[in-house]
Amino acid sequence: MSTSGLIVSGPEAPAPSARVRRTDWRVLLIGFFGLLTVLSVVEVITGDNSLVSSGQINAAVLAAVPIGLAALGGLWSERAGVVNIGLEGMMILGTWFGAWGALQFDNPWIGALVGVIGGALGGLLHAVATVTFGVDQIVSGVAIILLGTGITQFLSAAVFADMPGGGEIQSPPLPRMGTIPTGGLTDPLLTLERKDIFLVSDLAGVLYGLFTGMSQLTLVAILLVPFTWWVLWRTAFGLRLRSCGEHPVAAESLGVNVYYYKYVAVTISGALSGLGGAFLAIVMNNQYRDGQTAGRGFIGLAAMIFGNWRPAGLAGGAGLFGYMDAMRLRGGSAAVHALLLAFAIGLAIFAIWRYYKGSRTAAIASGVAAIGTYLVYASTDTVPQQFLYFAPHITTLIVLAMFSQHLRMPAADGRPYRRGEE
Repeated sequence: MSTSGLIVSGPEAPAPSARVRRTDWRVLLIGFFGLLTVLSVVEVITGDNSLVSSGQINAAVLAAVPIGLAALGGLWSERAGVVNIGLEGMMILGTWFGAWGALQFDNPWIGALVGVIGGALGGLLHAVATVTFGVDQIVSGVAIILLGTGITQFLSAAVFADMPGGGEIQSPPLPRMGTIPTGGLTDPLLTLERKDIFLVSDLAGVLYGLFTGMSQLTLVAILLVPFTWWVLWRTAFGLRLRSCGEHPVAAESLGVNVYYYKYVAVTISGALSGLGGAFLAIVMNNQYRDGQTAGRGFIGLAAMIFGNWRPAGLAGGAGLFGYMDAMRLRGGSAAVHALLLAFAIGLAIFAIWRYYKGSRTAAIASGVAAIGTYLVYASTDTVPQQFLYFAPHITTLIVLAMFSQHLRMPAADGRPYRRGEE
């Protein structure tokens, strides 16, 4: 192995995976245009034009950012070999500390920075427990979630309850984050969206919804995705960090301080999750509320797995789950009912693809699921209101089930490590 090229040879070298699904930006773009085409077809069939409207996309971006930041946090940690299911707890810390910082200094940017620090403290605690003391990584993650929940509830009752507009479970309204000015450059996109041209208007609606009213923190979050890719895959620091998650013994034999890189990675993981929590409080809700993370840390973990532990893939996963969350918040039962048809078409395409690849069992299962979903769509005019709240989670389960056989986690992810071990 070499710290400049990550070459491992000999009996200690990990066996290469036979088939590894590498998600890059080209695959992500193909998937995006394929999904956009399916949704456009569904809009034509159902007459519901809200599936790819600019308002829906704008809400989806807002919903996707905290999920994506949690997924990035999980990526940093697991690429160094430490499983971090405590992302939810670190997001919770980020929501409270972000809100407190924004109120204390009357500045949303300082609030976001304090939220980052709050999440980083949770990550550091996870690193101390798992890296130094060898605590089971799952147990430590659960403890971080419980600790974050308890601490923020106590602090909220102690600090926000006496503030005007605050309470024991919520903060007063927070100072607002600024938006990116467009100067009227997006107006032609809105005009094109309203012309109702198949696929073209939908693409214009996506671009208009993406760039109009974008908060400054949203832009920072989006830029963190390529920045993470550059650091982890194009720098010597990132190579050494990833070697700790693939083969820490070989990395140590070449002088890499495995403990140091694990500490850095898990602390950065907490910081990114804390930023996602601060985004929820400052940008998405403009107020801290107890329980406002609502499992987004776990969905971020699912987005990271869906993305095959790579930045481009997790960005796509976060966008998908954010879209479903936005559909729950603003789409209504009619739009979700139309989305059942999109699911049926998507499952049918997936079944054809799996059959082409030679996996007949998966193809048959996907085909049966496609037929079943279509029958539900055809036999109903709407969906129960309760289904709207379950839609993001069932989407998570379906996506992970479809792609689970083509994923490759870091070879030493989750394995306890002790310096000098063989």
